[in-house]
Amino acid sequence: MNNFRIEIPSLTENIRMIESFIDNAKEKFHLNDDIYGNIMIAVTEAVNNAIKHGNKSLSNKNVTLGLSLEEGLIKFKVEDEGIGFDYHNLPDPTAPENIEKPGGRGIFLMKHLSDEVDFKENGRIVELSFYIDN
Repeated sequence: MNNFRIEIPSLTENIRMIESFIDNAKEKFHLNDDIYGNIMIAVTEAVNNAIKHGNKSLSNKNVTLGLSLEEGLIKFKVEDEGIGFDYHNLPDPTAPENIEKPGGRGIFLMKHLSDEVDFKENGRIVELSFYIDN
């Protein structure tokens, strides 16, 4: 099984390190453009959430991104050092009363772009899985 990790301080400018990590994965595992696009958006959203909400943008706290490759599946695991959140009771960003609100889009996007989304450790960890046919 292939495992890769990157750890970044909680600063939004570090998102570009995550992007190059994903670019490297695209090359290494020959991901097609559709899957690559979905991964890029979903994973950077997850990391952004971990930086802003999980670690409250505190640069002394880190966000870890792990990648594992299983049979027909590529899985990204994003972990922060925050206290977690109640991922069972998220407002629906498509509901009329929430359309104008800026928040709540990230997880909605992650769920739509990933084949599976799992929250663990009270929401401090999110796992995004994508089916690949190599």
